[in-house]
Amino acid sequence: MNDLRTLKQLGFDANELAAGVDEAGRGPLVGPVMAAAVILDPQQPISGLADSKKLSAQKRELLDAEIRSKAVAFCVAQASAQEIDELNILQATMLAMTRAVQGLQVVPKRVWVDGNRVPKLAMPAQFVVKGDSLLDCISAASILAKVSRDHWCAKLDAEFPLYGFAKHKGYGTKIHMQALKVYGATPWHRRSFAPVMAVIRSSAH
Repeated sequence: MNDLRTLKQLGFDANELAAGVDEAGRGPLVGPVMAAAVILDPQQPISGLADSKKLSAQKRELLDAEIRSKAVAFCVAQASAQEIDELNILQATMLAMTRAVQGLQVVPKRVWVDGNRVPKLAMPAQFVVKGDSLLDCISAASILAKVSRDHWCAKLDAEFPLYGFAKHKGYGTKIHMQALKVYGATPWHRRSFAPVMAVIRSSAH
């Protein structure tokens, strides 16, 4: 934990049964947004937890397995591309987070959410800006969400190998945009996102 003072000001209590929540996949043009909720076991500490974006893919995979084996409870949930198009990405992210918390087999007393807003939940919830670097439970959630999303992209890559999903993970890279223009949008693309919408419109003419 980098800033204990900030956490104390937020009312963080290390002895409280709390869940950390984070998401992965808000920015990509394809697929669901994933969210994870994790309640860590203080009796089984996990070393090396950090913001998932700062870890190598190999390290994330190792930590993912350790978190799943040692956590008091965890749940990974999602909101689909269709739900993102219907609700917008922010509301779909909140929906995925709510589903992750509701899917926990142990009900936490409090929920700590990475970012600057929280979904509506049955228990007290507090957002923490850059929480994935401050709180281990949020770091753990960020790792589970990211690994789950990467696995989803690998499966999509096997189904649509010409798009390069395993490499760019659905973000709007040059390779992805070129494939979109040549092959069109897959059923998994987010139609409400401007680059996808533009390709669909241009191919309709």
